[in-house]
Amino acid sequence: MTKNLKYIFILSVLLSACSNTKYLAPGQKLYTGGEVKVQDKDLKKSEAGAIKEELQTLLRPKPNGSILGLRVKLWIYNKTRTKKTKGIAHWLNTKFGEPPVLVSSVDLDKNSNILQNRLQNQSFFQAQVTGDTVSKNAKSKTAKAVYTAVTGPGYKIRKVIFPPGKESIDTAVAGTSAQTFLKPGDKYSLDVIKNERIRIDAKLKEEGFYYFAPENLIMRVDSTITGHQVDIFVAVKNDIAGRSKNIYTIDNIYVYPNYSLRDTSLMLDKAQHYRWYNVVERRKTVNNYIFANTVLMHPGEVYNRTDHNNSLNRFVNLGPYKFVKNRFEDVSTDSSKLNVYYFLTPYKKKSLQLEVLGRTTSANYTGTQINLNWLNRNAFKGGEALKVTLFGSTDVQVGGDNGGFNVYQAGIQTTLSWPRFISPIYPKADNAYIPHTNLTLGYTLVNRQKLYTLNSFNMSFGYQWKESVHRSHELNLINITFVNPQNVSQLYKNTIDSNKNPSLQHVIDKQFTWGPSYSYTFTNTTEDYRTNTFYYNGKVSLSNNLYGLIRGADTTAGKVRTLFGAIFNQYVKFENEVRYFHKTGPGSSFASRFIVGVGLPYGNSTILPYSQQFFIGGPNSLRGFQARSIGPGSFDPSSINTSKGAFLPDESGDIKVEANIEYRPKLFSIVRGALFVDAGNIWLLNSNVLQPGGVFTKSFLKDLAVDAGFGLRFDLSVLVLRTDLGVPLRAPFRQPGEQEWNLNFRRAVFNLAIGYPF
Repeated sequence: MTKNLKYIFILSVLLSACSNTKYLAPGQKLYTGGEVKVQDKDLKKSEAGAIKEELQTLLRPKPNGSILGLRVKLWIYNKTRTKKTKGIAHWLNTKFGEPPVLVSSVDLDKNSNILQNRLQNQSFFQAQVTGDTVSKNAKSKTAKAVYTAVTGPGYKIRKVIFPPGKESIDTAVAGTSAQTFLKPGDKYSLDVIKNERIRIDAKLKEEGFYYFAPENLIMRVDSTITGHQVDIFVAVKNDIAGRSKNIYTIDNIYVYPNYSLRDTSLMLDKAQHYRWYNVVERRKTVNNYIFANTVLMHPGEVYNRTDHNNSLNRFVNLGPYKFVKNRFEDVSTDSSKLNVYYFLTPYKKKSLQLEVLGRTTSANYTGTQINLNWLNRNAFKGGEALKVTLFGSTDVQVGGDNGGFNVYQAGIQTTLSWPRFISPIYPKADNAYIPHTNLTLGYTLVNRQKLYTLNSFNMSFGYQWKESVHRSHELNLINITFVNPQNVSQLYKNTIDSNKNPSLQHVIDKQFTWGPSYSYTFTNTTEDYRTNTFYYNGKVSLSNNLYGLIRGADTTAGKVRTLFGAIFNQYVKFENEVRYFHKTGPGSSFASRFIVGVGLPYGNSTILPYSQQFFIGGPNSLRGFQARSIGPGSFDPSSINTSKGAFLPDESGDIKVEANIEYRPKLFSIVRGALFVDAGNIWLLNSNVLQPGGVFTKSFLKDLAVDAGFGLRFDLSVLVLRTDLGVPLRAPFRQPGEQEWNLNFRRAVFNLAIGYPF
């Protein structure tokens, strides 16, 4: 009976949503949308379809929104209409309701003129558009608008004529002709003409024409040419200001590093000259050399917009400054020279920030972390950012297989970042981005309750720089990590002995790595206008390679070497990650990711140090499996006999392959959906008798774990709250009699996380 009532309720809601027209007054008709019909026998079907699609986006008003044909918002509006200005009904009506869009609100003539104008701007000079409303019958309470567009012939460009004059401005405009957007044979387009004016202006700005503007250009079109062709004459208007025709050079450059709105005087008497610019301030807050990496224009050089914009961006990226404003002024009325002024408003020099974070992992840990950040944005008056972070965290298990062996961490991280290269040799970087030299020192204490304590020390020194808006680099000349285990409990030792599990022993091995690393990133994912976007990150890490070779380290031959009294790790590690995104509509997309990582331990090592190994599973990886619970290869971690109250170790490997694909549809408001499939695993490079099936072979595809699932994402602007339910489809190991592919919702894993998985 309960089920029947549920179905009756759902049916009544759907029927109610379909009967919105009963609320209309006599004579009113609900507008169901506009349709454009393109009529021209000479147009290709694909071209007519593209024109139709474009024109339909221009129609106004938009009809009431619908989901699967049901106008839910209109139904809410009709059901909650009230004269009251307060209460739940008024709130639902104004917050979620949508008033009816009536046919009477459609201006057919205005829409027809807009469509006709658009066609004429796109080469169809003889286009005609008419509109009418259409109903199924006289009694129908709905109607749509139908617009018929007769395009006529499309006009093409025969030739483009640039200014033949000998003035510097005419010569400069004519000099841009090789890169023109106006190509003979292309169809006439007003949009292309507008972009051509902007292109020419941008080119002239690179050649010193500071006061020139796109509006100073005129494009005369002669459409009297036979064969539906046009000639386009590019010219500089006769009545433009004289200075728009002049080439300007830079004279003096002034930087104000402590500017406020109260400053009304230029204080040129306090200017301190440094190399090619002047620093002006009442009280010294910075060393003059700080701006040598930001002021890209030089006295005597011809003005160009690239250096202008790049300098502004570099001032912003320098770090200490909240606002940057600049001004160009004529040296005199009869001079073609510019003085440049940069007015910088600083942040508060020092700040203290407290962060409290919460997290839940698929390994059934609930965690809390507290960070206390102290920041000095101008530590030594050279724009150096000194940041000290004290942190502490707890990860407490509330269920699962690990028996409540909780994890506590505390530590300190200190980072000093210089806004420049500190090196006699460095790559050229005269773009919009400031390069940085970074020094990091840190210590972390990890206490896994009742098991062990790890003391972890780390240090790095290196560089970060952006080659362009898409390409960035990170080179660390030194990466040092030293992990020293202490207070290993007897319970943990007994578990190692009884289970003979190398993963358990590997966690508490001393780890000493020393070497460089390099990372390259390419991405255009921030360019929202693209249908397809791409991300790639590649990284290579080294540890004690040259030192190990010199010392003749070979652990397989018993030649184990030490550095500073500690056994060091020797390896080469490669990491690659590719992401591809394809838009399918407003707010909806396909996202995919592919990861390949390979670590090659040799010489003094037979396996990567635990801190450098690969792991798989969890909310940002294989979501149908708990974090670090599968692999290596076809090895079954549950095959190890564990006593009651013991724990399962984190599984790790030297090689990782992972692939993910996800469909992300926009559902409504701030809610996005997700349908996903994940696959992957980790492997060992060298075989281990205690982990049978764990080594990487040419049959590695048979070891892949696969899951699928669905989820919701709540885009709250400042963060994205994500929920995923992953269901295992294929495990790399199977119990006797178990099928290779097995959809089992009882093994589903619920993931709660912040942000997208990739």
